Amino acid sequence: MTEAINWQKSSFSGPDDNQSCVELALIEGLIKLREGDDPEVVVTTSPAKLRAFLLGVKAGEFDHLI
Repeated sequence: MTEAINWQKSSFSGPDDNQSCVELALIEGLIKLREGDDPEVVVTTSPAKLRAFLLGVKAGEFDHLI
């Protein structure tokens, strides 16, 4: 893969170049995730698994961790 990755960050990260954010990209049907302040570490998952995780976050399943 030689094309540049089009990383997308949340609008909650602010309009500046704030590096403290999570960025996402869709590549060949898979979701890539990374932290803006550590861009070399990339996690890959499927859209279905990310969807399940986000639904769990919205439902409060992970609130005890923060």
